[in-house]
Amino acid sequence: MFDRILVPLDGSEHSHRALETAIQIAKKFDSKVALLHVYSIAVMPVIVPEPTTVTPAGVPVATSAEVSRMVDAARDAGKEILTDGEQKVRAQGIEGETALREGNSVQEIVKMTKEGQFDLIVMGVRGSHKIREILMGSVSEGVIKNTHCPVLVVK
Repeated sequence: MFDRILVPLDGSEHSHRALETAIQIAKKFDSKVALLHVYSIAVMPVIVPEPTTVTPAGVPVATSAEVSRMVDAARDAGKEILTDGEQKVRAQGIEGETALREGNSVQEIVKMTKEGQFDLIVMGVRGSHKIREILMGSVSEGVIKNTHCPVLVVK
């Protein structure tokens, strides 16, 4: 019934509970589990070669090196989240894989679901960025509206 299960992880408590639920489902159906982390730099600062006196007051200024460090930090945090999740999956004897992507969470989850021909998505009801969810809508809601397969949302 559920040969391939996708579990988006963001490090939140809800995503940890979603992973535990996906592991239980995978055991019952002998499913493979894929873990996905999508990272992005939500608010990109204005990049200028050097701060100048013509830079408007209050505009954040960052060098390309600073932006690069922020992206690297987000990517490294994502790798750590996936490594932790992969260890939990493998400890239960479940075959799994991981994917790390940059971009919009909803778009990347939906895209991976289509590419990987998943039968089920198990995800947390709320992620680690509560303010962004209030302003932009929840990731789980966006995935439910835009994917072709069942979505189990875990509280």
